[in-house]
Amino acid sequence: MVILGSLSDGIEAIIEDGVAKLPDRSSFAGSIATADRLVRTYMQKAGVDMIKAVQMITLTPAQLMKIDSRKGSIAVGKDADIILFDNDINVSMTMINGKVIYGN
Repeated sequence: MVILGSLSDGIEAIIEDGVAKLPDRSSFAGSIATADRLVRTYMQKAGVDMIKAVQMITLTPAQLMKIDSRKGSIAVGKDADIILFDNDINVSMTMINGKVIYGN
């Protein structure tokens, strides 16, 4: 059993076949898709290049949430939340506010 959302008010779920479900299996509980998986799937299924796929999961949501002045792209003055991955979309480094929290 896992908790989706916050520990204080999240929901219990089970993960089966890469899908989060309510414990009684009556409904999906939410998404467990990771950024690397989203990029990889979008490239494979839609036939788009990596740049377009990355924009789809970074800049587009930031614009929709009206936080693109801080998030969604790399530019001077933005938050420097960055994920680096290789050509096979394997995450090699993660930075939050310019500080490496995973990788080299």
